[in-house]
Amino acid sequence: MSPKATYLDNIVAHHRELARRDERDRRMLARKAMQVPSCRGFARALNSQPTLAVIAEIKRKSPSKGILSESLDVRELARRYQSSNAAAISVLTDEKYFGGSLIDLEEVRECTSVPLLRKDFTVSVSDIYDAKIAGADAILLIVGAVTNGELRTFYDEAMGLGLDVIVEIHSIADLDIALEIGSKIIGINQRDLTTFKVDPQRAELISSKIPAGIYKIAESGITSIDQAVRLGELGFDAVLIGEALVTSNDMTNLLSNMAAIPTYRART
Repeated sequence: MSPKATYLDNIVAHHRELARRDERDRRMLARKAMQVPSCRGFARALNSQPTLAVIAEIKRKSPSKGILSESLDVRELARRYQSSNAAAISVLTDEKYFGGSLIDLEEVRECTSVPLLRKDFTVSVSDIYDAKIAGADAILLIVGAVTNGELRTFYDEAMGLGLDVIVEIHSIADLDIALEIGSKIIGINQRDLTTFKVDPQRAELISSKIPAGIYKIAESGITSIDQAVRLGELGFDAVLIGEALVTSNDMTNLLSNMAAIPTYRART
């Protein structure tokens, strides 16, 4: 990483270069994606119980901390997540920075029945087609990683394929952009993607500005039951947790307990 470039700058630049090199026929990809069976209902899973929905993430490494699990078995971990009451599973598919792949997503699809999120840095409609083809039920769009025009285009394309979309924000300004395109699921990332430091107050400060009727997800830096309880009290529908689960000595207990936390969500 160059001295002036941020983590996000470098990751997005890498994905844009991959997209630039992609010579596949997008029309053929789109047709293939449309032939994939209906999705499992990611958004519905966030509100299927009166408790906090846990989106359990399969995450091998991070740009800031390196390898998190040397011997991570994708299928085994996914099955354990499902049996421990995860509402959905997030699969990081970025290879260079997070050690994942679309093959991981395909394997998780084969061995689970819960909805799946493709967690990656979407910069092309082909990324969306790939997600649907590999078995995703939802994708992530990061406001800070794309232009406003791209955000709207990608959002509409994904929704047209029957995918749910988490629009990830980091500020009130991001929230305004997300609301403008009609986002129904908003993720507040407590990790600053320029420095990768976690601000535990970010979700609390922004959540009160999100209108009722929109699903709210807190992401990053959630490591304890107390933190999850507080997020439930703030009305979050879900938490997305990766590192704390992957590195836990008692993942099953941690996940099950988080999935039993009441949430005081507002619905209109």
